Amino acid sequence: MPFIDTQPTREDYWRSIVLFGRNVASYKFALAKSLLELASSEPTFIRLEDLAVPFSRHVAEHLNGADKQTTSSSSRFLEECRKFNRGELDKDALVLKTVSLGFQNVIDAFHVVNQGAIPVQFFKDERKQRGGIVITDEFLKLKETLQFENLPSETEARWRLVETAWELGLHPALLSVRYDRNSSVFYVKDGVRRRMDVTSARDALDGYQKGKCFYCSREISILPLSPSRADVDHFLPHTLLVSGDVKANLNGVWNLVLACQECNRGERGKFARVPKIKYLERLHQRNSYLIESHHPLRETLIAQTGATEPLRRQFLQQQYSASKSLLVHDWAPVVVVEAKL
Repeated sequence: MPFIDTQPTREDYWRSIVLFGRNVASYKFALAKSLLELASSEPTFIRLEDLAVPFSRHVAEHLNGADKQTTSSSSRFLEECRKFNRGELDKDALVLKTVSLGFQNVIDAFHVVNQGAIPVQFFKDERKQRGGIVITDEFLKLKETLQFENLPSETEARWRLVETAWELGLHPALLSVRYDRNSSVFYVKDGVRRRMDVTSARDALDGYQKGKCFYCSREISILPLSPSRADVDHFLPHTLLVSGDVKANLNGVWNLVLACQECNRGERGKFARVPKIKYLERLHQRNSYLIESHHPLRETLIAQTGATEPLRRQFLQQQYSASKSLLVHDWAPVVVVEAKL
């Protein structure tokens, strides 16, 4: 049977910008969060002065938590944001500085992924003609999707992961992102440094699963109060780690997926059973998708599972076989919304 080409959705295009766009500064994340924030008023045209308000606020807030927001040695715009944080610049002055300094490259580069522009444009640049940007129908239609509510949290999580790598100033291979099962939080800890909580595991993983349950492909939410909020599930059950029968780190990113509540703990849920073998291939594909992204999750996954695709596949097979021999029973959801993740 021949492979079938698939057409990315609007959500896929947006997530490609946030997850796979080039990271030399955090301005892309600030612009993404600003657009999502301004979407509530359904504008068709946004003046730079209006865009600068949330844009500068997001950057200033992140500077308070992580001072390094670019790979460059200096930035005039970031220095103005630091002045604002120190009380040396008021909000109106910061907005003016943002208009003149903050959008020099990010608007041009926003839709560029893997060295090329994506075919869907969420805004048009009309700074020269009208002093702002025009929101396209693609963005307005994006707002109507079920996944729209998850996008701000996904963007924030991605921003936190990238800035953590920059802030630690370590080679990516030396970073190890760990998972706290009690709080469902990713954190880092290197040598003499204390633990630093990075971001919610739900928020960080959701974009890589395209907002769907890993097993049944139902739409899931990552918002705390949502009735459809996803669970962070151990693909190979955590009980194996507790018993000590499997030596691999089952709390590793490689073994964590997002599942709907029905699949994870519903009447016919997975609980402490091993998923059927077809889901192992899906896990491998999900991990490969994540590895194509930038550190620190990429390097963490490689360190946990292997430097090459064959080694990672061999690692998963070994862990799966050991788990299945111990737990015996396998599991699959009763209802599957769609076949592909």
